[in-house]
Amino acid sequence: MPAIELNINDRPVRADVEPRVHLGDFLREAQHLTGTHLGCEHGVCGACTVLLDGEPVRSCITFAAACDKRHVRTIEGFDDDELMRRLRRSFSLHHALQCGYCTPGMLITALDIVRRFPDADEARIRLELSGNLCRCTGYVGIVNAIEAVLQDLKAHPLALTPTAPAVSAAASEITVRRTEPFETFTAANASSFAQNAAPPPVAAEGQSENQAATQRKGWTAVEDSFVVPFGLDQVWAFMGDLSLVAACLPGAELTENDGEAVKGKIAVKFGPMSASFAGAARLERDEGAHRAVMRGAGQDNISRSRANGDVTYALTGEDGGRQTRVAVTLEYMLQGPLAQFSRSGLVRDFIRRMIADFGARIAARLAGTEAPGPAPVRFNAGGLVWRVIRDRVRRLFGKGEQPKSKEWQ
Repeated sequence: MPAIELNINDRPVRADVEPRVHLGDFLREAQHLTGTHLGCEHGVCGACTVLLDGEPVRSCITFAAACDKRHVRTIEGFDDDELMRRLRRSFSLHHALQCGYCTPGMLITALDIVRRFPDADEARIRLELSGNLCRCTGYVGIVNAIEAVLQDLKAHPLALTPTAPAVSAAASEITVRRTEPFETFTAANASSFAQNAAPPPVAAEGQSENQAATQRKGWTAVEDSFVVPFGLDQVWAFMGDLSLVAACLPGAELTENDGEAVKGKIAVKFGPMSASFAGAARLERDEGAHRAVMRGAGQDNISRSRANGDVTYALTGEDGGRQTRVAVTLEYMLQGPLAQFSRSGLVRDFIRRMIADFGARIAARLAGTEAPGPAPVRFNAGGLVWRVIRDRVRRLFGKGEQPKSKEWQ
């Protein structure tokens, strides 16, 4: 049984833990931090939300062994946090809690919302809260409480409130606000999503374009690369054909294709969550730099989750022109119930594995051989996830590092 070292609520902890133990169970059973509640145990309800290195994660689907050398903060670790004191006070004033079971996860998610979206409106708050379920329910009070704290912070910024008594005084001034009935968003035409997808920000002087791109609020970026044993021009020509590229992407299916713009869908099953995103994408190519960006957007008609994504790939020749490295940057933003998975370390590892498999299919197509397994219409991520978990366990036991990218000889 391996030993892990982590920091929990600013307290160093060393413990023996089996690889299969989830962080939520470890916190409750081994550390007696029972403020972290376990609800669905599938990463859906959000009751078990904690902060891992400052970002909210589902502790019921996060392995404790994967948190080695990292910082964990549970609801018990916010006693001296001024922002959390304001949120707690506001939750009480706005009757944002009933049975209280979802409240620890709601508070931690609310803290994350206030930090990341200081100008959030009601629609934004509801979208960000969509991964936390309340069965009672107190959604109206929860949204009002967060809105009140956001308004209060503009009048009483944290830096201007030096002592605990002043915090209480400021928090006590938060008033119960009456709001107009909430109207959910109206789904737009899928093609208009792609046309209106947010363009990447312009890089400042001395700043790389990738650095500027990853600073978009609410977006997650994953970078990786793969090498295929073919010349630069051959690979560049192949990746300019969207129908060929889509055929190498598991779960992708094109319904319309006019060269630089396509319509289609991507079907994914990840654990208990299934989604089929229908939308549109367009390809922008820089012939001189051998660099391209594919921008797409779509909506899942079941969960009503929306996704925007940019896939940037840059090609460089290697080994005297006999092979080509494809550097891939995937940036995406999820809105709706599926947004709860967007910052998961496991999901990022899964995406890197999917990029590697994507590269394997491109290499097989160029070689005229059979691809390593079919690209199904509905892509079940389960197999890839278990391979990711297996690699993490191997690293945990010191059996060697898994290479970041896979090269085909």
